Amino acid sequence: MAPLQPVATEVTPASLREVMSRFATGVVVLTVGGERPHGMTANAFSSVSLDPPTVLCCIGHSAVMHSAMTGAGRFGVSIMGAEQEDVTRYFADKKRPLGPAQFEGIDWLPGPRTGAPLLSGALAWLECEVTQAHEVGDHSVFFGEVLSAVNGAVGDGLLFFEGRFQRTGATSGR
Repeated sequence: MAPLQPVATEVTPASLREVMSRFATGVVVLTVGGERPHGMTANAFSSVSLDPPTVLCCIGHSAVMHSAMTGAGRFGVSIMGAEQEDVTRYFADKKRPLGPAQFEGIDWLPGPRTGAPLLSGALAWLECEVTQAHEVGDHSVFFGEVLSAVNGAVGDGLLFFEGRFQRTGATSGR
């Protein structure tokens, strides 16, 4: 059987979404604190630099988190474990309450450096200060200097692959 050869096709939002679904990503919940606290599930998140310690996240212009992030200038990141799929889905639901009400019934603590809600049970947490934001198409890329990085629970990671949540299985052999 001959190897599959890529064929050039028109790139549409739907075709790009389908192709990118083949790229497994970790899942985080981004949060901001202050007067207008907000949380959002994201998988467009990455480490950028160790020196200075920097991460990035991409947020759609139409997302509530976009204005929240711009206004707060600081954010928290909870790296979600496989056992937290329900909380992850909650923060992905656009029908959930906004403001402080969205955190009612969610176990969290305010980050000591940013005040952003950090979700209990996460595999790790970061607190960041926005250093740059760049508009790219219908999203902004926010760069954050890492102010704090702490490991949390031990467990399997939560992945997003082929349009659904999956687990890493990293701890099954431990």
